[in-house]
Amino acid sequence: MSIYREAISASTATLPRAALAQMIRLVRTLFGLSQMTAYRQAVLPLVPEIARFCPGHDSVMMGYDFHLGPDGVHLIEVNTNAGGALLAYLAQFPEGELARGPLVGRLRRQFLDSFAEEMQRYSRGAKERPEHIAIIDEEPQDQYLYGEMLAFTRLFEEWGVPSSIADPHELQADAGGVTLGGKRIDFVYNRHCDFYLERPEMAGLAAAYRAGTVCLSPNPYSYALLADKRRLTLWSDPVLMEDLGLDERERALLAATVPESRLLADLDPQRVWAERNGWVFKPVSRFGSRGVLLGRKVSRNRFDQLDPRETLVQRLVPPSMTPASDGGEAMKTDFRLYVYRRRVLGVAARLYQGQVTNLRTAGGGFAPVRVV
Repeated sequence: MSIYREAISASTATLPRAALAQMIRLVRTLFGLSQMTAYRQAVLPLVPEIARFCPGHDSVMMGYDFHLGPDGVHLIEVNTNAGGALLAYLAQFPEGELARGPLVGRLRRQFLDSFAEEMQRYSRGAKERPEHIAIIDEEPQDQYLYGEMLAFTRLFEEWGVPSSIADPHELQADAGGVTLGGKRIDFVYNRHCDFYLERPEMAGLAAAYRAGTVCLSPNPYSYALLADKRRLTLWSDPVLMEDLGLDERERALLAATVPESRLLADLDPQRVWAERNGWVFKPVSRFGSRGVLLGRKVSRNRFDQLDPRETLVQRLVPPSMTPASDGGEAMKTDFRLYVYRRRVLGVAARLYQGQVTNLRTAGGGFAPVRVV
């Protein structure tokens, strides 16, 4: 798609096979942790009411974001509505290479299989696939990744499943179910960033989700267990992980891959300020890199304005660098695994310059990944 060419890099990111294996092990360990009763009992009292019940299914298109350091991989965050899969695909398979039948067919099948499995889990086997999928986001036509949403609708249509794109305002939703323009919606692919369905325009969808009359994926329950940034404070606590039942090997993996993370409210602010160059400050309720501050860049006045209960303090893990294909300045690199449950659907790299990940760097953007 030509509209995204500026967001696709000509440079190639290199990922050691051992690092990829470590990423996959962590993904599977965290998913296993999320299924443990003791872990759920520890998390659910901390989250809003709507996230405290299991809807019987999981979340499509999750993203696990990593930096690669000299001592291995480090998890930066988890996302339940990770966008950019199409850009990652286009980076890996540029025009002229899209007809690599077996591989492309396998990727397509894995993607659609995740939506089919969600519906099967939600319906307890009564449905093999959705009957109508609504992709929702806030003012979707104004979103940078609207073209990706359009591509997904075409993919769903080719699969034999009608699909639509809508703003939550356009849905007719209540405990009885969800419709759009008079058409019944049984699956909502949720790309909206109101993760706990707290805004007024999400009230109808929240009612349908509570009543179990729609399959909402991603959903608040999965977000609470894996993607709420506050969960990083649990995963980087080895004593708690032992208490919850992780074995020695699993705890060692978390200790090696999850940077120390704490809420600012649980730390001495004066000590944090003195050590700020080694920290990153992240708002817990915002997504991606929005609002992220590197400690070495933050002013004292800005630091004093941070809400201690809403600010995650994470140990700084500098990203690896990828040489530019044109011989220019090397670019910072992060890696993302697209995941359904414990299955990895694909790996992407994003190249950038500046403080945080972005798609605005000339020559940067999503890049092909070469596993060595």
